[in-house]
Amino acid sequence: MTTTSETQQATAELSLQQQFLRIFAQGFESGPFGPHYTEVFGWRVRGRIDLPAIRRALADVVERHEALRTVVSLEDGGSQRVLPTVEPELLVVDLDGAPDADREQLAEQLMIEAETRPFPVDQVPLLRAVLGRFDEQDSVLVLCAHHSAADVWSIQVVLRDLAECYTARVAGDEPRLPEVNQYRDYVVAQQQESGGPGVAAALEYWREALRGARILTAPVRRTGQDPGTSYHRFTTDAQLSTEVPRLAKATRSSTFMVLFAAFTVFLNRRTGATDIVVPTFAPGRRHQFQSTVGSFFNFVPLRVDLDGCRNFRDVIARARTACIGAFSHELPLLHVLAEAPELMSSVGPDAVPTLFQAVQPPYLMQGHRIGDLEYSAIWRRVLPQQLGSETPDGMIWSMHLGATEVVGGLSFSRHLFERAEVEEQAAAFLSLISELVANPDRAI
Repeated sequence: MTTTSETQQATAELSLQQQFLRIFAQGFESGPFGPHYTEVFGWRVRGRIDLPAIRRALADVVERHEALRTVVSLEDGGSQRVLPTVEPELLVVDLDGAPDADREQLAEQLMIEAETRPFPVDQVPLLRAVLGRFDEQDSVLVLCAHHSAADVWSIQVVLRDLAECYTARVAGDEPRLPEVNQYRDYVVAQQQESGGPGVAAALEYWREALRGARILTAPVRRTGQDPGTSYHRFTTDAQLSTEVPRLAKATRSSTFMVLFAAFTVFLNRRTGATDIVVPTFAPGRRHQFQSTVGSFFNFVPLRVDLDGCRNFRDVIARARTACIGAFSHELPLLHVLAEAPELMSSVGPDAVPTLFQAVQPPYLMQGHRIGDLEYSAIWRRVLPQQLGSETPDGMIWSMHLGATEVVGGLSFSRHLFERAEVEEQAAAFLSLISELVANPDRAI
């Protein structure tokens, strides 16, 4: 790893993704640069963990990835500055005595507690860890990063590198990982590409695809609660987890396309709208930045016209076309908004956006052994959460298609939506998915 005093004091402008987040910034007190905008992921770890070695490995990861020790300034257009390495906090929690039947729930509770703790963005490092130990051979490792510095993909990169560094440290060696591009390199590349033919072609696509488009919004019902983001989570039976991929294969689509198509029908039935425009998330990474930690993700608007659709297969076909076009012309939303200035005009104090995602992280480990430890990602989260990672006012639907069930979550602004209403929407959507997938040729 090649960290020098020069790179430790490097400065850079904000990326377009960070500039977009800056629009919603409320200083460092709340919003996307506030203490509750976090990314948390957990793994069950099998094997005996050497605490001094994992502490050193955490410091190795912070040294390797500059974004985890970069502070952001929001003044004068915004900037960011890389600071020297500081060893991250590792909180060790003794969970000894928990019966096997309770460990899955305790692991999820540990993740919720880690996510709930404030995480100041102006204090490095922007990574910390919690290790819950059931016994000498069974632990839970939770990684928490500030979301302005690391996205979902980044957390998987951090875990992969942490596992490799830990293996080296246990053996008494220095980690020898290949050099990695830094996030400030991405900012430079983004600036260089902004006037290039690829961006120009993508802008032309968005100009036509979003002509006259407006984000579909949800009406709010103020609850009187303090502002914050709550989470409702749900699961389905095994049948849906097999029928969705089967229908996706039959329609030459992905599982995301099928689930998103069902979501457009759901919105149509609730609002009567046929021109459905819903944002989703895309990773925002070029090949040379696959192993870089940073805030790369883009908001991508998907537009589906349901007018004239006879059945669900027709809707899937249109959703497929929309997804292929949007993801093949992915740009930071600031670029897109320049071509579709009316897109966000439907959003206001009493009408907020709804986003939809079905995400499979790139390095999702299930029983993956690195050195003496085996890592299994905790992707099945079912506990409701009163307060979690803060998102802009609105709702975000998240779906994960597992081998035996679909696990979903709905994050929502608790000051704008009643939990009972959110739970009703989730139940209605799951019922609709089952209906549509069971008989995709029936008229809608």
